[in-house]
This record gives sequence, C-alpha cells and structure tokens, in this order.
Amino acid sequence: MFVRRYWLPESSPGRWWSQNQDRFMTTSKRVQDRSKMKRVHDLEIGTEKWKIASKVLFLMEILKKEPEMVIPVRSLAQYRRQINLPKPHKVSDFIRKSPKVFELYKDHRGVLWCGMTRLAEDLVEEEKRIIEEHQDKAAEYVTRFLMMSVDKLLPLDKIAHFRRDFGLPVDFRTSWVHKYPQHFKVVKNEDNDVEYLKLVNWNPAWAITELEKKAMGITELPAHTPGLLALPFPLKFPPNYKKVYRYGGKIEHFQKRCYLSPYADARGLKAGSLEFDKRAVAVMHELLSFTVEKRLVTDHLTHFRRELVMPQKLMRLLLKHFGIFYVSERGKRFSVFLTEAYEGSELIEKGPLVLWKEKIQSLIGYRGRKKKIETFSDMSDMEDNGVLQSDYENESTLEDDLPTDNVEMEIEEVSNAYKDVETS
Repeated sequence: MFVRRYWLPESSPGRWWSQNQDRFMTTSKRVQDRSKMKRVHDLEIGTEKWKIASKVLFLMEILKKEPEMVIPVRSLAQYRRQINLPKPHKVSDFIRKSPKVFELYKDHRGVLWCGMTRLAEDLVEEEKRIIEEHQDKAAEYVTRFLMMSVDKLLPLDKIAHFRRDFGLPVDFRTSWVHKYPQHFKVVKNEDNDVEYLKLVNWNPAWAITELEKKAMGITELPAHTPGLLALPFPLKFPPNYKKVYRYGGKIEHFQKRCYLSPYADARGLKAGSLEFDKRAVAVMHELLSFTVEKRLVTDHLTHFRRELVMPQKLMRLLLKHFGIFYVSERGKRFSVFLTEAYEGSELIEKGPLVLWKEKIQSLIGYRGRKKKIETFSDMSDMEDNGVLQSDYENESTLEDDLPTDNVEMEIEEVSNAYKDVETS
C-alpha cells in the first residue's frame, strides 16, 4: 500500500486538513463496473428522466451567452462531449428533436443557425425573474457554505460548480458576488492568483442546520451557537428492502451518537474517527438541503473535502449511509440524493426553479431510448453472489470542462454499510 500526501504552501487554505489526512492508494475497480450488482432505487428513474432535459438546458445556457441568443450550428459541435453526442450523430438532428425549444434557419450564405423559439425565450425570462426573486436566499446559502468551511473562504471557481444547484444567476462570478458585501467578498491569493470568496461577517442566526430548524419547527432563530448535536438523521429505505432488520442495531447506535455541528470548528477532530465521519454526514446533509433539487453531482462534492474537513473516501461514506443518501450511477457522472426529500422518483417539495425545469421537460419531444431500470426483484441476492466485500474504486469522470479530482475511493456494499460503526 502506498501513501500519497498533498503538500500545500503554508498560506494555502486547507493546509491543516492536508497535514491530518493521508490518501491511501491501492488497486481499484470502476464503480460503474459493479453497478449491475447494486440494488437500484426509484431515484435511478428520476436521474434517467432528466438526462435529455439536462442536455437541452446546457444548449440553452450556450445560447443565452450569445448577444442575440443565436449561434451557428457548426459552433455547437465543440460541445459534443458535454451533451454526450458522439459522431456520426449530428448536432442539428438532436436540436430538431425539440422544435418547441429550438429553431433552425439558414442565412443567405447557407450557414445553418440555431436559436430559441418565442416560448423558450419567454421561459428564459421567467427563469431570470425567479432567480432574482430568490437571490437573497441564495446569498444566505452561499454565506452558510462559507461558514461551514474551515478557513471561512472557498475558491470561487469551485463554488461556480454549484451555480445551478444553488439557483445562482449566470453572472455569478462577474457581478452577483459583489452584490452582498455585508456577507462575503472576493479576495485573490497572491501566490497562485486564485480568486476566493471570503466570509465578511459571521451571522449567528444562520449557524443552525436545516435539520435543527425542522426538529424545532422554526424557520429562523435570532442567534445560535453551534456545538454538539444529538439529532438523528431521517432515514428512507426502498420499500422492498428486506435486510434493514439485520443492521438495525448498528444504525440505531449511529443515530444516537453525538456529532459536531457543521458550523462548529472541526480542527480538533481526528480524521477517520467516528465523530469525524458523522460530522461529515451532517455537512453533506446540510449542503444537499441548500440545493434546488436536493441532489448534487458527486464530483463537485469531492472538490470541497479539504475546505469542509471531510474524508478522502467520500464516496464510501455516501454509500455507507444509504438510508440518508442515495448515489445514482446512471451514466458517467454520479449524483447523490437526499433521500428524505423524495417520494419515489419525485421531489416532495418542488420550488419555483424545479417547476420551471418541468416546463422545459414538457416541451422536449425527444426522450432518448427507453431503458430498463432494474428493481430489487430483478436482482439476485447479493450475499449469494459473494459481493459483500470491500473494494477500492475510481470516482466517475467529468463530462464537462470542470477540473477533475482524480481520487480513488473505497466502496462498500450498501447492504453491509454499517458493519464498521462501533456501538457507542
């Protein structure tokens, strides 16, 4: 076994974290290679449902950046990888599948252009209004994100990964971040010329988790001092999962264990300890609670391991606590869901941006090939297949141009998830 350490300049954010946690490397298998042996949740259906919509939304984002919201179709060919459209498939054919969203026309030189229909343009304006109406709440979430970080600052380009998830505007980096100087400001690291968003004022009224608010039946608190918490996390297992009783005792011990609030100073926690891991669960629960759809791409979460003081093997922790989180393995990028926020494949509480996205979905004519989503009854017993073991597997690769975080992470079978949680 080899040990690789991250060496950072003394002034770099996350220096403390890197000194206290090592990365262990070993032979690995890709998570996708074993996905057929995992039990499939209704949320896999939800992920599949939005695949085409996400590609259409991506193209709409490209068009919105153009001065007149039109672009030559040949210029869209450079985004084949982002919309997962390999050759010989034509971009123009994909666009023609959604005539209520996009329209094509040729100019006098015969160049084919793509634009949006009037209906789609109206929806773009509607989205802009929704984001403007909820920007104060988005600013609160960004501020609380900074409050959870160990150094109270985060790289701006990393936060930009969460732009859509937090309901932030397109001009997030250039303009929006300067609209709330009472909460945060942009600073530049002179050593590496990287821009960071830094917390300006600690707001004690925001240092309370969404879980605490729900337990107390409140929406806000005048002031709050973060410390140890004893609140259990809501659990939701698939209805026909019949092995919960085998691990009920270990789950109960985990739920009763006290843990440090995501807003409390975590420097004193020992990496790898039960307290360290449970706080990481609380951080991920809080972060997912901020998002529009109560889900995130796992790649984006792993970018914040140092800043949020979370384990290197973050995917392992997500799969281990599969009653709290669910990791969807559809496609090349994994998504993690907050299970309590969903009933079947649908969000229980749909905000304005989710309802807006459903309007886009209703306009899309192309649904792609119908794929069979396996259920519990389709799977053979995992123990009979001898898969109750631990392996090390690769994190999924990114489909866009965001920087990748090439970390190998340990995966444990979800039905054996709580075996290493000791009794308190």
